[in-house]
Formats: sequence, C-alpha cells, structure tokens
Amino acid sequence: MKKISKVLIANRGEIALRIIRACKELEITSVVVFSEADVDGVWVRKADECYPIMGNPVQAYLDFEPILSIAKKAGCDAIHPGYGFLSESAEFATACLENDIIFIGPKAEHIELFGDKMASKVAMKKIGVPVLEGTDTPVVDKAEGEGIANEIGFPVIIKAAFGGGGRGMRIVKKAKEFSKMFDEATNESLKYFGKTEVFIEKYVENPRHIEVQVIADSYGNVVHLGERDCSIQRRHQKVIEIAPSPLLSDTVRKEIYRVSTKAMFRLGYESVGTVEFLVDEDDNIYFIEMNTRVQVEHPVTEVITGVDLIQRMIEIAGGDKLHFLQEEIKFRGYAIEFRINSEDPQNNFMPSGGTITNYLTPGGPGVRIDSSLYEGYELPTNYDSMMGKLIVSALDWEGAVKKAKRALDEYNIDGVKTNISLHREIVRDADFKAGKFNTGFLGEKMDTFNFNAKSSLQAENEKISFISSMIKKIKENKLTTRS
Repeated sequence: MKKISKVLIANRGEIALRIIRACKELEITSVVVFSEADVDGVWVRKADECYPIMGNPVQAYLDFEPILSIAKKAGCDAIHPGYGFLSESAEFATACLENDIIFIGPKAEHIELFGDKMASKVAMKKIGVPVLEGTDTPVVDKAEGEGIANEIGFPVIIKAAFGGGGRGMRIVKKAKEFSKMFDEATNESLKYFGKTEVFIEKYVENPRHIEVQVIADSYGNVVHLGERDCSIQRRHQKVIEIAPSPLLSDTVRKEIYRVSTKAMFRLGYESVGTVEFLVDEDDNIYFIEMNTRVQVEHPVTEVITGVDLIQRMIEIAGGDKLHFLQEEIKFRGYAIEFRINSEDPQNNFMPSGGTITNYLTPGGPGVRIDSSLYEGYELPTNYDSMMGKLIVSALDWEGAVKKAKRALDEYNIDGVKTNISLHREIVRDADFKAGKFNTGFLGEKMDTFNFNAKSSLQAENEKISFISSMIKKIKENKLTTRS
C-alpha cells in the first residue's frame, strides 16, 4: 500500500483541527472542505489547503461525490472522515476505494456490520461475547414488538436498528406504555436515520456504560488501550467520559479487554474502534454496540496511554504495522473529559447560538482543550451543539477531580449559553467525587444542582470591580482634600 502524503479531512470543527495537527506532526499535507456556514472556522485557516462545498451546511458534509471530486483534483491519496457525518458510511468507504483513495478507517464490511445493531449483536454472540436478551431481527410491527416485550419481561428498551447517539431509543417500564413508546422510537428513527426498524431487548436499570478502545492493523495485531467510563449521560447522550473507570473491578476489566480484543481479531478488524458494554450491579457485562470510528472521547485514552490515536489511524490506513505490543502500553493516572456544549441548562438545555464575545480557557499542567472556538467567532446553529472538550488529568482520581474543579472555574465563554455550569455542579457532587455513579446519575441529581452558583472567575471579576471602585473613591477623596 502506498504511503499517505496528502489527506482530505471530510469534517469540521474541533475534530478537523485535531486531524490537521496530527497530519502536521506526520509531515502530511492537510486539506479541508468547508460549508458556507464554516467560512470563518479556524480549522479552515490552519489547513494547508481549503476548498468550499456548496449547499445546505449539514448536507454539504454528507454529499460525498463533491468531496471525492475535490480530493482527486487536489491530489489527495487519503480521506479522514473524523466522527459523525460520513465516518460510519460503508457506501462512502467503498466509494473511496473505487476512486483509488484510502479511507482512513475500517473496512466497509465492518462499518456495514456494526452499523446494523442486530447483525452486530448476532455476530458478537457467535464468537462468545455476552449480549442482552432480545430480538435478533428487525421489528417493524407494533403488535409483534409488544409480544416480544411481554416474553422478555419489562422493563425493556426499544432502539433504532440503524442509528445511535440516543436517537430512536425509548425505555418501556410497563406494558401499558409500550404502544406510545414504540411510536415515538420508530418516528424518531425515521426522522434521523430514514428507517423505522427497531430492536427490543431487556433493559438494565442504572448500569455503568463502559467502552473499550481497540486498535488493529492489517497484519493481525490487535491491542486494547484501556476502557472509558461513559456512564454520566443526559437523555442517552454522553456528557462526561473518564479513563480508566474508577468503578470497575480488575476481574471485569480483564474480561472486557479479553472479549473485545478476541472479537476484533476473529473478525479481522482494522483501524481504531470502540466496543461498548453495559455492566450491571452484579458485574455482568453485556455488549451493546461497536463504533467503527474515532470517538469524541478519544483524548482521555490518549492522555493516559500517550498514544496518538489519529496518527495511528493514518499510519495503519497507509499499511504500517502497530508500533507497540500490548505489554508495552503503560497506563498512567486518570483523565476526565467534559463536553462543552452551546446549550442553556436553565432552559431545558435548549441549543444556543451567537457570537463569542469573551473566551478565556483554563491552563496549567494536566489541562487540555480540544476546541475551534475563538473570541469573535459566530457560532453556527446548523450543527451539533458541542463546541469543544476540556480534558484534565492527574495521577489519581482525587487529583483529577480537584483539577477539573479548578479548570472549570477558570473556563469562561460569553456570548452564548453553555453547559459549563452543569459540569461545575457535577464535580462538586459528593458521589461524583467518591467515584460513585451510573447512567442514572444525572436523572437523580439534576434537581439538586444550582446553575446560578458563581464560578471562581465570576467571583474574581466582582472582586476586581470592587477594588477598582475603591481605588476610584480614594483618588476622588484625595482630589477633594487637596482642593
């Protein structure tokens, strides 16, 4: 396979900037495409080359024919899709191959397999990975679904068969709720994924959501880079991610590593990927899905392992072997990632747009910011609400929580509403500080949080204003005395 020398980045925002930086360190030319809404994006300026893509701002990143045309005209030999948009499109991966362009990601067959939640569940079950009791084939008929739910026993969960991110998902705790929840799940699935098929499985009350980062090359080498705890969620959307999990026993940890790497080896998987599990109160593990792309939360894994996942993706796509064996990977400390979203916690987390009028980021040892924001940037409202990520790390869990508290208090974004106040409340919660949480954490805690609490930065600003007014009064008094 030819060596990659020029990469087109089929994405935007912080992940586009992240890939540009990885390319620069590998001495690879970076090319970005950008929609009309992203003309002022900092990643557009940072790339070596940039080209506009026309049409609806979201659809522009999904219509891959113009993107492939630009890649060929620009002389790119590879495309990195980032996450979201085309990252899990088997059709796009195949089209890249047909146009003699390397798709920086897994094989199309694996993207297709794991894009089908039921087919992937069946495949993983066949190779010994534990799964939840539920349907193995798509369900479209409500009456059929209700019969299956009664057979499994409530509570059950209805999930879109061809989607993710919490869309098309409903929890049904009682039989009388099934009809309404089935309609909501299928309608939402149709809206976001264009399909109404769902699957039904046993619902585990308040589990821990644990995912294992795997990486594999085309020579049969498969390693894991530890796990991430993604239990703190709001409406099935991840809010905070932690590596490693402060909740797992060594026995469970070793088992999820074993089944994850074994499954990827058996399937002949290549590139990075994430195998996701639920862990119940009795430490039983259940496979739920596999993400065939780089995850939003990949930085916490990079921090505790020192492995640059984006660079390794590019190298593997170019035909390189993994640079390390499993025993050479060393884990160090804890890392916590906070997703910084443009949404209003005081108004049911409604999305917020506007111009960034003031932008002050935290710093110091163990603090990383992955973001494309800057003062004066007009935040588009066409896309997902995530603006960036704050990642903190320390040698132990207590130190990581303290660092998070300090860093969040330093973080200030004016001009748009953000969820920083939510994160400040979470890190001050006694259960969080003790490392005790599951997927029900935010549902239980939200009403106890005070989103009006002042940050240390706000307190400092008030202190400065008070000092300034005192100085002014002193000066005025001196002038009056002299006259």
